[in-house]
Amino acid sequence: MKSQINIQIELAEDRMPENIQWIAPDGGVRDWQNAKAFLLGLWNGEAKEALRIDLWTNKMMVDEMNDFFYQTFFGMSDTYLRATNNQELAAEIKEFAKTFLKKASAGMEQAGK
Repeated sequence: MKSQINIQIELAEDRMPENIQWIAPDGGVRDWQNAKAFLLGLWNGEAKEALRIDLWTNKMMVDEMNDFFYQTFFGMSDTYLRATNNQELAAEIKEFAKTFLKKASAGMEQAGK
């Protein structure tokens, strides 16, 4: 059995992402969904290295990027806990996420002054 998650990227003339859409029919997402950004992490077990694709559109605002990273870090904590059962490090990742958001929010406030 196979399942697919499809991601479409529409590029502007400068080859920067202009629109990002995704669909995952087997996961219950049967219609194309819009996104302003996505982070894809893959693990190459043979080479023992992480591979990443990080894309965002020019419509992604800095405050949205801050929230996106906060939620990603927070979610990674839950994933790490399920994968390793290491409650201590999972809790540290959540604390980092909270600290990150506080600092990012403070930076936004300072930039607005």
